[in-house]
Amino acid sequence: MESALPNSPPVPSSDIDSRIHADLVTLIITTSPTPSAPSTELLDQILQSFERHCPTLSECRVILVLDTYDRVGSASRLKKGQVLPEGAACFEQYKENAKRVILEHYSRNSENLNDDDGYNSSAPDLMSVSYAEAEYGADTYHQTTNAANLTITRTQDHRITFIEPAQRIGFGLAVRSALRLATTPYVWIQQHDWSLVSDIPLGPLLDLMIQQQRFSSSSPSQDPEDLSSHNTLSVPIKYVCFPSVRMLSYAISAHVRDFAALRALTNLYKGTFSPPSSTSQPKVKIPLTPLFFWHDKPHLAETEHYLAQVFPNRLAMPRGGFIEDTVGQRARDEMKSGLWRKWACWLYYPEEGKKLCVRHLKGRTWRGTEAEARKKVEWLRSFSEDKDQKCFNTLDNLGPLLIPLHQIAPC
Repeated sequence: MESALPNSPPVPSSDIDSRIHADLVTLIITTSPTPSAPSTELLDQILQSFERHCPTLSECRVILVLDTYDRVGSASRLKKGQVLPEGAACFEQYKENAKRVILEHYSRNSENLNDDDGYNSSAPDLMSVSYAEAEYGADTYHQTTNAANLTITRTQDHRITFIEPAQRIGFGLAVRSALRLATTPYVWIQQHDWSLVSDIPLGPLLDLMIQQQRFSSSSPSQDPEDLSSHNTLSVPIKYVCFPSVRMLSYAISAHVRDFAALRALTNLYKGTFSPPSSTSQPKVKIPLTPLFFWHDKPHLAETEHYLAQVFPNRLAMPRGGFIEDTVGQRARDEMKSGLWRKWACWLYYPEEGKKLCVRHLKGRTWRGTEAEARKKVEWLRSFSEDKDQKCFNTLDNLGPLLIPLHQIAPC
């Protein structure tokens, strides 16, 4: 009989509700200045997609990181930390709006729940405040303080946490700061402009990851480059990404087929996995294929693995950096060299990679429903006026060539 590993959480029985699974995962949402601010429409769409396609994400612990900007300029360059004056002016209001949205959504199952209207406005007064740092870069010189100050606000039950950096830290350090506060074995990383468009079997996925963690930990060590010694029971599943438009049919894309080692791994491990289940519910099959990159888009991952692999030290992530632009490239190079099991990245692969699961909402350019509607009306009006003017100009140019009707001889 298999003994439980000391660091392995128990696999919930399938007749236990999603609350058990919710206690295994922390949702980490990162947000930053966006043209749609101070509106929270982006966050609203994400939370609505959770309700439709993965309700467990509305029941778990949540950490919202509210990153800021570096400077104000005449052009918007959000990836570089530059915002327009109007973006800077409304950012504080956006942060307050975003925190309220999260409190209202996630307080439903907390001690701050008000039976009358579902949200207790006094909840913010019951929150505790602490401080931390997000260090980065070299610390060779003692007079150099490469660290950003963080203000951390939490509800009394620690189910809702807000992290507010005093200076811009970027997506990578935002994720690391939240991971350090997570107390669950797994995390779901969510950028503020990606929504779910298909159902996600989060509970079975968590069960599968726990099962594979046990099998891989209890199996004898294997040569990562010797594929003949591997089997699907012992293969680790530490990271699961969800397919966007560009990742459809990934297993047969150029990202895989152009590299012999990656093709071999795909042929060996791609398939459907069976997480533990009870006889009270139908057995769930989880389709997965090896993924040869560490993406920033929505993903589920093991917390300790994330910290060890992506953030082994303060030099791993520069301030303002993105994981896929830095660590993602290094991870892919190592995977090509036969170290895929070290990263243990997978892609959820329903319908043989033909089913879309997440959609990008383009937060860097989208201005919100009303602003986008006004922009469309202005464009249509401008197009119509321009078209009319071109017609008038054409008639003016053709005027001397037109023959009056009374000068045309009858047939």
